[in-house]
Amino acid sequence: MSREFTVQGVGVTALAEEFGTPLYLYDGDEITARFQELRSLLHPALEVFYSLKANPNISVCALLHAAGARAEVSSLTELVTARRAGVEPRDILFLGPGKSRTEIAACLDEGIAAIVCESLGELELIDELAAARDVLAPVVLRVNPAFTVKGSGLTMGGKPRQFGTDEEQLAAARDTLARCRAVRVHGVQVYLGTRILEPAAVAENTGRILDLAERLAEQLDFPLELVDIGGGLGVAYFDGEKDPDPAALAELVNPLIAGFHDRHPGTRLVMELGRYLVAVSGTYVVRVRYTKTSMGERFAVADGGTNHHMAAVGIGSFVKRNFPIVALQRLDEPSIEHWNITGPLCTPNDLVGKKVALPELRPGDLLGVLRSGAYGPTASPVHFLSHGYPAEVLMVGGAPHLIRERDDVESMLARQRLHLPAGAAGPNRERNR
Repeated sequence: MSREFTVQGVGVTALAEEFGTPLYLYDGDEITARFQELRSLLHPALEVFYSLKANPNISVCALLHAAGARAEVSSLTELVTARRAGVEPRDILFLGPGKSRTEIAACLDEGIAAIVCESLGELELIDELAAARDVLAPVVLRVNPAFTVKGSGLTMGGKPRQFGTDEEQLAAARDTLARCRAVRVHGVQVYLGTRILEPAAVAENTGRILDLAERLAEQLDFPLELVDIGGGLGVAYFDGEKDPDPAALAELVNPLIAGFHDRHPGTRLVMELGRYLVAVSGTYVVRVRYTKTSMGERFAVADGGTNHHMAAVGIGSFVKRNFPIVALQRLDEPSIEHWNITGPLCTPNDLVGKKVALPELRPGDLLGVLRSGAYGPTASPVHFLSHGYPAEVLMVGGAPHLIRERDDVESMLARQRLHLPAGAAGPNRERNR
């Protein structure tokens, strides 16, 4: 009998039968252990904030919060999610380059730790809304630094970007800050990039950010009470990559944090982590519906594809590389054939894996896209062809918990409103009399 994939001792066949496919399956114990390992190694002055954008499911957020994580959010729904998951306002940061009036107002009403301001125009809007409430808005300035990122798979700073305010512009913004009397600037945030795999790159970026924060606070004369060094830790997806070594990371970063903490003992220091905490825990489970050949290549057509897992098309890479994909019920069988793994969408771009080495596939086989706990369905076109969201299941302590129901026809249509032209036949009218 072939060996099958299990999570906390529970076989994937039983889970697929209970919850159906396509299915996102998360190992909650792995998420907790990963956070706790890193937390035990990092300097105690460095607080870890979970970036909900990586996986905004409320149960995932609550699990990480129970382990000690704070929350970094980027929408009103993420803010409400974090609060309902139990995160206190003082442990929430709100980021994003296009915040609405409603979102800024909610931040002020909730009393979160800081709004991370990304433009001078946004600063003026925060000031307006705070003045109307007769409150002092806590603001951290997101800086687009003059220096460029090191070792990032996706650069988000150091070049022309929609994120943050250029370092040079901030240096000349004393008058703007002075005019905003309902705003209290008290810190700096820099997020240089994501998918960073080398600890040395994280350490170099951290040192530069800490230095920048000190210089800006002195130039603009604001108290340095919070510094967010970003984070951007990645995980290995592709051949030739390896996960960051958390012990090596701590060895390089901790002295920088310790030195800064000695100079500024009252300053909160923040690292944002999303992908690193949740990606490894997740498996996207699909079932093969059909197998076929086309012009000499094998295709396995599954019940889910890029509509649920857009990240599998390459994480922004120009060259398509495959996530790790396995035949979940036949782990010990040799991979003797190459298969193109596609989903049910009417587009040639629905290719989850290209020429993946696998055993001979048959209709009904379960396939798993590993390391899929981050940027899954919420970063995908889940409504394309009206297939909807897949189910999400969290394993904790050996027991499965359904943490999101899959969409069905009625849930997909529930928010639509039918308007019929005058005289047209509708679902409740007689036809063809």
